[in-house]
Amino acid sequence: MLRLALALLTTLTPAALPAQTAPAPAAAAALTIDTPIEAIVAVPAGKAVLEKEMPTLLTHAMYDSFKSMSLKQLQPYSQGAITDDELARVDAGLKAIKK
Repeated sequence: MLRLALALLTTLTPAALPAQTAPAPAAAAALTIDTPIEAIVAVPAGKAVLEKEMPTLLTHAMYDSFKSMSLKQLQPYSQGAITDDELARVDAGLKAIKK
């Protein structure tokens, strides 16, 4: 019986085994003002929105300190530099990005 099992195992080729498929990649989450800034910058279209609407943000001296925060989280620390209108423009620009 053991010989039969071994014989069957050795005759199976990779083509005879059922194919395993990789799981489908998860859909990318939409970018919003609640997305971490560094995640927005990682998407070229998102970075372009930030460069247009908030031109000094990415070159700010403290960028490395706040890049893991979202714009919404950063706003209270900006001493009024990040306005609600500015956030609305950025949010609209991010929502307009095609997936």
